[in-house]
Amino acid sequence: MITKREVKRRPIDSRIDYNLILPVFFLIIIGFLAIFVATSHDYPKNLTTVMGQQVVWLLIGSLISFVVMLFSTEFLWKITPYLYGLGLGLMVLPLIFYSPELVASTGAKNWVTIGSVTLFQPSEFMKISYILMLSRTMVRFKQKHSQRTLKEDGKLLLLFAALTLPILLLLGLQRDLGTAMVFMAILAGMVLVAGVSWKIIIPIVLLAVAVLTLFLVIFLMPNGKEFFFSLGMDAYQINRLSAWISPFDYAGNIAYQQTQGMIAIGSGGLLGKGFNVVDLSVPVRESDMIFTVIAENFGFIGGSIVLVLYLLLIYRMLRVTFASNNLFYTYISTGFIMMILFHIFENIGAAVGVLPLTGIPLPFISQGGSSLISNLIGVGLVLSMSYQNSLSQEKALYKRFKKEQKR
Repeated sequence: MITKREVKRRPIDSRIDYNLILPVFFLIIIGFLAIFVATSHDYPKNLTTVMGQQVVWLLIGSLISFVVMLFSTEFLWKITPYLYGLGLGLMVLPLIFYSPELVASTGAKNWVTIGSVTLFQPSEFMKISYILMLSRTMVRFKQKHSQRTLKEDGKLLLLFAALTLPILLLLGLQRDLGTAMVFMAILAGMVLVAGVSWKIIIPIVLLAVAVLTLFLVIFLMPNGKEFFFSLGMDAYQINRLSAWISPFDYAGNIAYQQTQGMIAIGSGGLLGKGFNVVDLSVPVRESDMIFTVIAENFGFIGGSIVLVLYLLLIYRMLRVTFASNNLFYTYISTGFIMMILFHIFENIGAAVGVLPLTGIPLPFISQGGSSLISNLIGVGLVLSMSYQNSLSQEKALYKRFKKEQKR
């Protein structure tokens, strides 16, 4: 027998998944500490400005995340195509409004800059719109095609390609290969969860591996770099690959950032040198190389704590996903998990020398507004899933109570 007390409407805060918020909170705190250390040593005059900006971005991101959490499924479904279109429109802006100095230093036109003010990176927000649009497309496709064949799977992949190619084209014009890899990681995760036949997936994977192997073989040949340069490959991309393959052969020039980062991580030892102690110069360590600050200050233990927090976050997101009976939200959560996983894998992998540098930030930790706000929006979407689950349970309980009252 359901009592009236059990069906009493619960306050909003009781539907918030605090177990999901907790690891995000600690990651942000670690990020603030690491940014403080990096900025106080590299740009001490800008310390107040940088920390103040990070606080503002955190407040904006948290507010948007809270609002997104309250979105109904119907509303999110309706606005998804508009968000996708808006995202594509915003990605055109860096091709028009950019800083020549920033392009010269990074090799990419991926930031919107007006005058001397760098505003935001549209591709960060496009990741969320892309996840939403892929999720919506998969749900509609499954509704129309209950019987799955190789032909139907091929049609789904063509739909995915139609949504992905405009983004990759714009990223190609921006010369932002690192972000393009993030979108491909999201796509790979979505294809797997969509249930596309392995008869299609395996040949594609084998082809990709073969192409990558052939590329590396040619690249490592005596005139391989000159060959790719003549084909139009940017010098900075060739340099980054060279620095990754033989970092200490180029430690004094193109691999300086990577080798300094690796040495800094190793110098932290087990427990680190202590808070706000950095002895090595690592370029851009407040953002792309933020893990080097954590490892140098707090050692292997500190770096391991960061990884454990990420694992807890992903575990909690998976729990929320499995508890949901809404296919749309399930796909959204899958896409966001893939995005976070790839960011972690690539950023830390590049810092320790396992992967080439691509300029991908470490989620919730690296300095920068676009990445932080985008990641918090993603958290808001997963919180919305949990929120809607709780709301559905309350409504179901209320209906049962009403039925029992009529008996």
